[in-house]
Amino acid sequence: WEFNGSFYQPSAFLMMGIPGLEALHPWISIPFCALYLTALLGNCLILFIIRTTQSLHEPMYYFLSMLAITDLGLALCTLPTTLGLLWFNVRRIAFDACLTQMYFIHILSFIESSVLLAMAFDRFVAISHPLRHPSILTKTTVLKIGLAIVLRGMVSLLPIPFLLKRLTYCGKTELSHSFCFHPDIMNLACADIKVNVFYGMIILLSTVGMDFIFIVLSYVLIIRTVVSLTTKEECLKALNTCVSHICAVLVFFIPMIGLSMIHRFGKNVPPLVNTLVAYTYLIIPPALNPVIYSIKSTHIRQALLRALRRKRG
Repeated sequence: WEFNGSFYQPSAFLMMGIPGLEALHPWISIPFCALYLTALLGNCLILFIIRTTQSLHEPMYYFLSMLAITDLGLALCTLPTTLGLLWFNVRRIAFDACLTQMYFIHILSFIESSVLLAMAFDRFVAISHPLRHPSILTKTTVLKIGLAIVLRGMVSLLPIPFLLKRLTYCGKTELSHSFCFHPDIMNLACADIKVNVFYGMIILLSTVGMDFIFIVLSYVLIIRTVVSLTTKEECLKALNTCVSHICAVLVFFIPMIGLSMIHRFGKNVPPLVNTLVAYTYLIIPPALNPVIYSIKSTHIRQALLRALRRKRG
């Protein structure tokens, strides 16, 4: 412990694995390894296919590349501490290292939310204004959107580590997960955390909350446009381009909303439920997104098959 007058700060936190199943951690690590491997290989493959296939150099696939990079970042942020705990029972994480991991986890989560919104906007323009789509979403515009997304995440979350460092910690130093999460660290403090709670809630609602509202609004407008199409085949073709994105939105937002509700209002929720929701939120989307887009996107699937044929030849 570091002591400075009445100010106490732990030198490290202790991470938790699966509550009640600690003896099974080596076996539990097998599905975790499979998910991490799927996330790393799948997203790298998506990036490689888009990079090497000229026909995929379009706004939709540029945003998909951003999503894949974000998912890679999320997987790499939690992989060392999660597998270190499951394989070697390494529970200790230094205070500053914990804040760093937390900062990047939250930044990447916010970036993923914003990228999903950008993808919804792309689908809206492509379906509602197909002739203007190339002129609205140019390469320069896509690049500017990407930079704005990254800057918004970095700037909005920059105060969070400093708000946590100013707190006095005492007693319990055990985290609820095998990674660092802002509400989890905040609740270990024995000081007034109203500022942290208020700032965290405002940032969450003004970023991820607004992203979700605009995504829903985009699909309301898309459905209105699709309904006005003359034939059933046109309707199905237009909606089919959105299926992958809708799956990615559901896979990301449902666990995220659930975890946020548990941390703020679920005082009596069993620890196992809290842990499972947290892992679902951070590990499942990076692993599933490349699978979803490889199965549902005809262009990605065809490019993947062509790459496999070239390799065999």
